[in-house]
Amino acid sequence: MTSSSSTTSSRKLALSKIACNRLQKELVEWQVNPPSGFKRKDSDDIQRWVIEVIGAPGTIYANEIYKLQVDFPENYPMEAPQVIFLNPAPLHPHIYSNGHICLDILYDSWSPAMTVSSICISILSMLSSSTVKQRPEDNDRYVRNCKNGRSPKETRWWFHDDKV
Repeated sequence: MTSSSSTTSSRKLALSKIACNRLQKELVEWQVNPPSGFKRKDSDDIQRWVIEVIGAPGTIYANEIYKLQVDFPENYPMEAPQVIFLNPAPLHPHIYSNGHICLDILYDSWSPAMTVSSICISILSMLSSSTVKQRPEDNDRYVRNCKNGRSPKETRWWFHDDKV
């Protein structure tokens, strides 16, 4: 089943008790101690978070505001959430124009010990370390191949660049 074929109500029913408990705990922690440079939009949907990202001072994204959408699978945290930038996605060598993010912790290097806060900090670090605002070289081909709401989790990512 693809993410585009699920409805909000069926997504809510799909969360396991472990996932619900974990997300409630993360939400409370976020409200008490949100990561610097991020603001979660209020919502009743515990399974989909929309988070504002504010570019860090002294970087090429300073004070720019972007939105991340985080969708949690039923067996979170054993499985990574799907994390994408909503339009417009930042111009970055590892962020596609459709919002998909090439970042290993969202896929192959995911660990259940990670949290939404740690994901956000990693994404802000990735943005902050970039020295150029440009799309990945294969952006057009990749986006063309992501028709029908294909999830970035269906992509076989090749993590080869740790300089950006």
